[in-house]
Amino acid sequence: MDVAELRLKAWRGLVDFLTPSQCLICHQPAGEAQGLCAACWAGLTHLDEPACNILGTPFTYEQGPTAVSVAALANPPAWDRARAAVAFDDRSRPLVHALKYRDTPQAGHLMARMMCRAGRRLVAEADLILPVPLFRWRLWRRRFNQSAVLAQEIARISGTPWNPMLLVRQRATRSQVGLNVSERRRNVRGAFVLSVDGVGQVKDKTVLLIDDVRTTGATLEACADVLRTAGARQVDVLTFALVLEPARLHN
Repeated sequence: MDVAELRLKAWRGLVDFLTPSQCLICHQPAGEAQGLCAACWAGLTHLDEPACNILGTPFTYEQGPTAVSVAALANPPAWDRARAAVAFDDRSRPLVHALKYRDTPQAGHLMARMMCRAGRRLVAEADLILPVPLFRWRLWRRRFNQSAVLAQEIARISGTPWNPMLLVRQRATRSQVGLNVSERRRNVRGAFVLSVDGVGQVKDKTVLLIDDVRTTGATLEACADVLRTAGARQVDVLTFALVLEPARLHN
């Protein structure tokens, strides 16, 4: 460890001493920076194997790493595989909102670490990481893209290349909140394109799409369709949260 790293470690230690870490959900003391207290961590519904290899929805018992649910067979999505770190519910919502609406980067760092664990096989096999993009005016109002924050951190942790500029939202769309499944699909139809040099960068690649929450999957399917058309060999999806009952659309 060089002198600069030692100084940084000492500075972080001093900051932690002077300002004890708080849980990102309940704001009570937490054991580590950018973390959760034991109660809030235990309260999350963590999604891990066994799970449907295509939808990432949990199985009640082990069926093998490539097992596919009836729902995935009945209505196959445009992507190949999907995973999520937690279920979207009242426990995980504060973390999602902390990043998305309150500009809390610590939440993004924690969420990305959890996503890397839940989607470890997808991350390990990805050639390129792409975030779901925002339309330019929404990006200007919000000042950042929460999906890009997650994608950048996952790329940093894994060492996988990422590019926030290849996939472009070419027109404004309504917020998906409050729309049913068919309305969501119509809302994002034709909304995404690849940038001029995007085709050459995704062709024959395994692309990992990153977003914060997957509800019906309409937005991610629209992005996956664009990547498939451009010649991507495989398109996988990794989100922080998954709505297990899409009829109860998140907000």
